[in-house]
Amino acid sequence: MRVQRESVRSLDKIDRHILRLLQQDGRLAMKELAEKVGLSITPCIERVKRMERDGVITGYYARVSPRALGINLLVFVEITLNHKSAKAFEQFRHEVLRIPEVMECHLVSGDFDYLIKARIREMAEYRKLLGDMLLQLPGAAQSKSYVVMEEIKETLDLAVESA
Repeated sequence: MRVQRESVRSLDKIDRHILRLLQQDGRLAMKELAEKVGLSITPCIERVKRMERDGVITGYYARVSPRALGINLLVFVEITLNHKSAKAFEQFRHEVLRIPEVMECHLVSGDFDYLIKARIREMAEYRKLLGDMLLQLPGAAQSKSYVVMEEIKETLDLAVESA
């Protein structure tokens, strides 16, 4: 779902407050949310539903600890393609979406083409991910990897400024 610029510009102070609170706790009861933003429950629900409909709020989910699942290794991989074309980018995109270990993949400008974020259990699994999957993707010519030694900050919260 795409967010239209008009929708974002039309967010008032209360909408932005709702967004900040829901980012902190997506399971917040509507009654409690309404109280915290100073509305009765019906207008609060209407605002949330409008922001969902407009694509400002794109979903709710449970954030799971990678460590609890034994997925202890975080890696970033730069991938350079051997040729650049719309078809090459589309083929790469189509195939990388199929790899469950890949959490994020971004087409970037600069010295390489894609930046990939992946979580895996151990180095042996990483060798398999890189050699058997990532470097087998259409057009992948070379890679450069960064294994994270310490995670300092990771958040999905966006800075929602007051109107």
